[in-house]
Amino acid sequence: MKIYWQLFLIIEALLLLVVLGQLFNNFGALFLVILAVITLLYVFKKERRNSFNQFQIVVSVIVLLLMLLINSPAFWIMLVIAIVFLGLKGFELTGSSLFGESGRKNKEIIMVETIEPENKNGRRFKRKWFGNQRIGDTVYEWDDINMTIISGDTLVDLGNTLLPKEDNVILIRKAFGRTRLLVPVGIGVMIEHSALTGNVKLDNQVIKLKNDAVKVYSDDYSQTQRRLKVVSTTFVGDLEVIRI
Repeated sequence: MKIYWQLFLIIEALLLLVVLGQLFNNFGALFLVILAVITLLYVFKKERRNSFNQFQIVVSVIVLLLMLLINSPAFWIMLVIAIVFLGLKGFELTGSSLFGESGRKNKEIIMVETIEPENKNGRRFKRKWFGNQRIGDTVYEWDDINMTIISGDTLVDLGNTLLPKEDNVILIRKAFGRTRLLVPVGIGVMIEHSALTGNVKLDNQVIKLKNDAVKVYSDDYSQTQRRLKVVSTTFVGDLEVIRI
């Protein structure tokens, strides 16, 4: 998880440079920001602060925020990224989900009796863009999976369904987070994955990616009747196939 913090700090630092560049184009705003910063430094260096010093802190913070919010769109982006990232990390550390589901530490694998696929009907549904989620924690009819996620860990359990004797597809587009697929033994797996940084784990194969793309097959792929094709694009995160 350390790499997520490094990436977050790099993005915030780059946005801070953009903020400074935008302020330099507005002399009045730049002057007020510098004055507010100097006032804050002066007050915080004092060993004893009176009520007037507290007033100075409040006024300086208000002026600083107003000048940044009014004159720098990049500062808005910094705030949004910081709120989203720190919020997700807070839910992750507490073991809970942004949408009220249990966290990764509370998850368990539940194996139940599977059912044969039935005639398929079209349907409309929504998937989460943020937070941890688990697909397939109860018996379900298999259908190809296509999902887009901005941030969060994803667990797809194929132990509670029966894959047809054909090529089955999982398509994943994700910015940040780990993806784990629980795949029964005897199902051939092909992974085509691209990532800025992360690992791909399939059976005994572990492939580290740094701005790379890889295509890898399980040893039994050509001999099995039921096959799973996983096509994934991730900015930062791992993709792992776990046999069950």
